[in-house]
Amino acid sequence: METFVTNVATPVGPFGVEGTADVITAIHLPHERHRASRGSPPPAVALAARQLDEYFRGQRRQFDVALAPVSATLFQRDVWDALVAIPYGEVRTYGEVARSVNRAGASRAVGNANHVNPYPVVVPCHRVVASTGLGGYGGGAEVKRFLLELEGAAF
Repeated sequence: METFVTNVATPVGPFGVEGTADVITAIHLPHERHRASRGSPPPAVALAARQLDEYFRGQRRQFDVALAPVSATLFQRDVWDALVAIPYGEVRTYGEVARSVNRAGASRAVGNANHVNPYPVVVPCHRVVASTGLGGYGGGAEVKRFLLELEGAAF
């Protein structure tokens, strides 16, 4: 399956949207290397790029894009489903997410699942914080802080 990449300019750097005509296969964070493809993006990529741009402009709170299935454990899938359920502008701690997937005590595992999330922002792993503060983020603390502030989240 050949994929297409387009970049979305944001205040924290370019996010890459990768996919095919039908599905998104990855969202790349600004620090990740993602060279844009030549030509016009296929429909699914164009839609996701538009929705990501709307999110960064404060005009979108939820995403409606087709995501490609990925190889993941059942636990990772459960965590990602829990992330999508966190409302815009709200946060949950790693422990709260662990408890919500019936794995109390698996806070670190939640962090690891967040780290391998192939769809950051669309599957909002940035909404998960440590009980003592911001916590980690694959895109870096500045990007996570920006995303939470954009949403008006208290953390």
